[in-house]
Amino acid sequence: MGLQKNVEYRFELARGFLNEAEMDYSLKRWRSCVAGSILVVENTGLAVLMLFGVSSFTHKPGMHLSQLISEGTVTKEIAALVKELLPELEHHDSYEKMLAKYGDESSYQLPWELFKEHEGVVAIESARKCIRISSEIATLVR
Repeated sequence: MGLQKNVEYRFELARGFLNEAEMDYSLKRWRSCVAGSILVVENTGLAVLMLFGVSSFTHKPGMHLSQLISEGTVTKEIAALVKELLPELEHHDSYEKMLAKYGDESSYQLPWELFKEHEGVVAIESARKCIRISSEIATLVR
């Protein structure tokens, strides 16, 4: 697959997971809303990385995006947009993804006990924001 095809694939994944998360949100299925939203955030972060030729084989895209900014690899306009993505990538990280899958094994809390409406609202808003910002970045890069 070419770079552009890989990037578009990540965006399609993100949009598909957003559609599912929106449905889960409307049905008040908070754990699955959070889980889907996390995948939106992760895939948009990976798509942005790939726009700059960075491998998608990471579960911490924020770390690599921060490096692009610090190296001066991106324009100021893109850097400002990436900086808007970074808190979302940090907040919805692999630890939250693990909680959505397995719960908190140390306290024997199931995933459905951990995620309530507040977490669902925060996650879906983050997913929507990441779709918007990553699309803006893609437009600027192309």
